[in-house]
Amino acid sequence: MDHRPLTMDSKLHFPAEWAKHTATWLSWPHKEASWPGKIDLIYSKYAEFIKVLTEGEIVRVNVIDAQMEAFAKMQLQLVGANLSKVEFFHFPTNDAWCRDHGPAFLVNYETKEKAIIDWGYNAWGDKYPPYDLDDVIPTKIANHFNLPVYHPGIVMEGGSVDFNGAGTLLTTTACLLNPNRNPHLNQQQIEGYLQKYYGVEQILWLGDGIIGDDTDGHIDDITRFVNADTVITVVEENKHDENYHILQENLKTLKTMRLLNGKQLNIVELPMPDAVIYDDQRLPASYANFYIGNAAVVVPTFRSKHDDKALDIIQNCFPDRKVVGIDSTDIIWGLGSFHCLSQQEPAV
Repeated sequence: MDHRPLTMDSKLHFPAEWAKHTATWLSWPHKEASWPGKIDLIYSKYAEFIKVLTEGEIVRVNVIDAQMEAFAKMQLQLVGANLSKVEFFHFPTNDAWCRDHGPAFLVNYETKEKAIIDWGYNAWGDKYPPYDLDDVIPTKIANHFNLPVYHPGIVMEGGSVDFNGAGTLLTTTACLLNPNRNPHLNQQQIEGYLQKYYGVEQILWLGDGIIGDDTDGHIDDITRFVNADTVITVVEENKHDENYHILQENLKTLKTMRLLNGKQLNIVELPMPDAVIYDDQRLPASYANFYIGNAAVVVPTFRSKHDDKALDIIQNCFPDRKVVGIDSTDIIWGLGSFHCLSQQEPAV
């Protein structure tokens, strides 16, 4: 196991999500407290998510034990998923949010080798202890596959960063500069870690995330790269909605940004769904929390009049893949959706 720090001239970097995957990693949901009173309702849609992904790649699922594996297989059989494309690993987790606690895979394009970054994980600023099992998942996976694993020693979540595959990373100040993550680091120091360990040259910063997002403003709920020079970003049409000004400010900031080659970003605007409220709580429902698989882009839908328009806009951004909407109205009660639940393993 390799604990050496990466050098700044490393050939390792984090590929864009649309680059070909070997697999998608998931952690099977089991924490009742993440979906209080509703966890039984999420499994059919979660299994459907896996079914769609297996049309283009292997899906690798962390489970606690053989009993949970059997339960997962039963749920997958109910939706007709291809179980020959699903692999189970008895790596126990505290929760299901594999985007944040899962392995960040880097690729060396000279040697065609993979490595894993094991960032620190503290459940979004110590909000939901315990998280000790989640925190060690990347190293467990690296050891299983005999991959080098690097430990930067700071807190970082996969949902807080998005990549264009050409040297640029997009994030938010609301999350990465929050004192509940790395209070000893300033913005410049955090940029240094991102550049060093993700193999990027440029960090672009947006401001706040959407209302109801308990991650303190993850980028994967607001703005995503869809190719090297294009982002898709959510905007709220209702001026009286509490997300309106936040998202207008982000849009304004995006328009000022320049890529490494000096070009402006191409910006595609995506509507927000109608507010999803459950148990008097505004939930962080956003179409931007889609996941880009090899064969399909899976988009959360919310029984909203904006669903079809959002699916059409995202389909136009991915002409080489089919776009599949899956109802996330129950899943979002856990305060995340398909992108939050998944982590890609790139092919080499």
